Parts: sequence; C-alpha cells; structure tokens
Amino acid sequence: MSGPIRLLLADDQALVRGALAALLDLENDITVVAQVGRGDEVVDAARAAAADVCLLDIEMPGADGIEAAARVKAELPQTRSLIVTTFGRPGYLRRAVEAGASGFVVKDTPASELADAVRRVHAGLRVIDPTLATESLTDGDSPLTERERDVLRAALDGATVAAIAGQVHLTPGTVRNYLSSAIGKTGASTRAEAAVTARRRGWL
Repeated sequence: MSGPIRLLLADDQALVRGALAALLDLENDITVVAQVGRGDEVVDAARAAAADVCLLDIEMPGADGIEAAARVKAELPQTRSLIVTTFGRPGYLRRAVEAGASGFVVKDTPASELADAVRRVHAGLRVIDPTLATESLTDGDSPLTERERDVLRAALDGATVAAIAGQVHLTPGTVRNYLSSAIGKTGASTRAEAAVTARRRGWL
C-alpha cells in the first residue's frame, strides 16, 4: 500500500495556510509536507518535499497560483496542482485549466470536500467547482490580448499613461491605443472601469 498523499500548501496568508494545514492533516491519507507563502517558491519546495499535490492560492507575491501551476506542470509533471481561492472568477478557472491545473475550488468548500478534491486530483481526475464551470461556459474566453492585459494591470492602481508606458516598456501613444481597445472590449467608459471589469471577470 502506498503512503499518504504528500501535500504542499501555497498561500500568502499564514493564518489561512495554517488553518488548511491543520484541517487536512487530520485526514489519515493526507500529510502536509511543505508550506510556502510565495508563488515563485512552489516548484523548489514541491521538488524538495516530493509533493504529490500542490494546493495553490491565486493571489500571491512572486508568481500567482496560475503561473505556479504552469511551472509545476512544466518542471514536475508527476505533481498535480489544485487551485483553492477566495476569488471564484470564471476567467481564473479557464486560465488555471489552460495552465495545467487539475482542479479549481473556492475556499469556502467544506474541509471534507476539499480533502476529497485532493484525493481525486491525486488519482488523476479533474475537480472543478460546478457553479464556476457553468459560469465559465456562459462567460466565454477573454477578449483581451496579452498586451491589453498588461496595460490594464498597470492601470489598476490609477497610474498615468506615462507611468503605464514606463512600466510596460511601450510609448504613451501605443499605451493609449491598447487602453482604448480594452475599454471597448470590456464595455467600460474609462480605463479604471475597464481594469476593474477585467479583473472581476478573471481576465487579468
């Protein structure tokens, strides 16, 4: 008989990470072997701890959970990733699946269901929050190009066009063009509204 499922937890909030670890360590067939607070620490920690499954939050410093899932898929193909997030956004779900995550559930999932999701992902199955799956199908793909996403991310904190241009290494005129296009695609009236709308839909 094989040993317990070796689990890595990645969440930038230590309290959340600790609570998840305490809950999942109660399961006889799951053991938490590593905990990290940054997305760019996931692959090295998973490799060092020989993790079977990585439980990843989305919003973390260093790299978000979706980027971390893509790196795990590329560098540790035997290790599965399960996204567990407060942000149940259909766009995030689509991007996570495209990045190679095996599952996507929200943090208010009961502990028993979360443990079951870990088991199913470890067994090679895909686990997707059913409500989000339905919303994802009706919401459609992101209409934004990679460059439009870049300028909208930079616009989230209210930066000027000149500041955005410096941040994304484009001319102010090019930035204005991308912002104008993104505003049209999101149905917004300002760049700030476009950025917020795109983020809410999980396109950023």
